[in-house]
Amino acid sequence: MPRLSGKTAFITGGGTGIGRACALVFASEGAQVAIAGRKKEPLDGVAKEIQAAGGRALAIECDVVDGQAVQSAIATVARQFNGLHIVVNNAGAIVVGSVEDTTDKDWNLVMATNLTGTFIVSRAAIPVLRQARGGSIVNIGSYLGIAGRRQRAAYCAAKAGVMGLTRAMALDHAQDKIRVNCICPAMIETEMASRSLSKAADPEAARKQRIAEIPLGRLGKPEDVALMAVYLASEESSWVTGVSLPLDGGQTAY
Repeated sequence: MPRLSGKTAFITGGGTGIGRACALVFASEGAQVAIAGRKKEPLDGVAKEIQAAGGRALAIECDVVDGQAVQSAIATVARQFNGLHIVVNNAGAIVVGSVEDTTDKDWNLVMATNLTGTFIVSRAAIPVLRQARGGSIVNIGSYLGIAGRRQRAAYCAAKAGVMGLTRAMALDHAQDKIRVNCICPAMIETEMASRSLSKAADPEAARKQRIAEIPLGRLGKPEDVALMAVYLASEESSWVTGVSLPLDGGQTAY
């Protein structure tokens, strides 16, 4: 039997990259999938892929920092799919720069998308998960919440915050049978990573340097994250909560 049969998942940032991979893999494991994001067109594309394969999917245009929009999206999912069991907080943003280089606008963008968005979506989802007698929240953090890196001040701070929020929510809602965990990937082959590398003086050299830092010798794939998310969303991890798991090809083992 598929590992997520009978479950409904709400995935933010679901139109591209890690979110798209999670949506497709979750659907292949039997879940009904609602994918949320700020741009409707890529969301519709993912939903059509899932539906073409025989699954059920719903695309919802929603900004994770808009509390009313998030509340409405969660209510729509619960109504159309008769409940909610899994949340993947994947929406993210990155700005390159030290503390001196980072503007208030950039700092607020990174904090809002990565940390505040995770808080807002979780706050809206927890009552619905409680009604389902439990569920799983999977936060997508970063290895940069564990380790530092030059020119990533805002991003490191935001992702460390996601890890702290993960632990707090896990303790607060354990009695509700709501498990909360965090995946901490190193660089993954996504559109966001490509944009970040493209800003280097020599993008190809920057890419090779990043690969050289990883003991397993490659960048991660969105599917690497999706498969770990399936584990954390499924009953296979029923005794796992409050943890932040590196998924980094060995990078934090140094």
